Amino acid sequence: MSGKILEVNNLNVKFLSSGGQLHAVRGISLCLHQGETVGIVGESGCGKSATAKALLQLNPRYSTETSGEILYQGVNLLALSEKKMGSIRGKEIGMIFQDPMTCLNPTMKVGSQIMEGYLRHFPHASRKEARQAALETLEKVGISHPEERVDSYPHTLSGGMRQRVMIALALACQPKVLVADEPTTALDVTIQAQILDLLKQIQKSTNTSILLITHDMSVVAKMCDKVIVMYAGKIVESATVDAIFADPKHPYTQRLLKATARLNQPKSKPLISIEGTPPNLSHPLQGCGFCARCPDAMRICAINPPPLLEVSSGHLSSCFKYDSRVLKNG
Repeated sequence: MSGKILEVNNLNVKFLSSGGQLHAVRGISLCLHQGETVGIVGESGCGKSATAKALLQLNPRYSTETSGEILYQGVNLLALSEKKMGSIRGKEIGMIFQDPMTCLNPTMKVGSQIMEGYLRHFPHASRKEARQAALETLEKVGISHPEERVDSYPHTLSGGMRQRVMIALALACQPKVLVADEPTTALDVTIQAQILDLLKQIQKSTNTSILLITHDMSVVAKMCDKVIVMYAGKIVESATVDAIFADPKHPYTQRLLKATARLNQPKSKPLISIEGTPPNLSHPLQGCGFCARCPDAMRICAINPPPLLEVSSGHLSSCFKYDSRVLKNG
């Protein structure tokens, strides 16, 4: 595998308000290699989307405090001005948002929206060249009759078509990294499979790196090389996709998988939900964030935050069950 293209070190994201601050992302670190797909999975509110938006500084600047390092090809994006970040967004790192109906401009034709981003990053290109790029990108993402669709408004397209347009917007300037934030959430299963196949085809042909944000373990199984499991703003487990599904270590990951339908399970076996609710991230967390919902919790879990330990080669888990110091002392 090629070298690192994106590296995140000790990323913290805090949302500020009159009622205090919400610590949404708590010191996470990850890396993405060229041509690799890394999935970030977890339930709603665990910090996945806040992480994705932090990579491109899309969280509101006036109400967000972001710290740590986000290194893209060795350059710390958090140290860049808004103007310099504008040259990165779209051209170097593209983003696919989860709801095209709220992200596409309803007053602009599809082609005009693609051309707008293209001309921003390639100001010397003519409008004819930009339109041709839009047509080629629409064709690349599998939209039939692109000559007609390029002059369509978003509301005239189906949900699957709109999502393909969102992918076309992200791909128009041929970025090296794609951040896909729940790209198939609003789609039915058949269209979802088509979109995921499309992303894999694009990655194979362009060697693009993909950071995939999702809550769906079946999407992770289909798309990812590595998986990062987040809970309460922290990484609780990290491993290859095969290791996560074959031998999940963290109690939260184990219960996520038990709550997911699998073809190799008998139909009579019920899915098991995770009881309880996630902690309130507007208050300081003491101990393990999953402690109150974990049937394996020990006394120390409520007092100290567990370290992220390597339980086997390349497999990390944040749980005291694998801390030899705790096991030795009983």
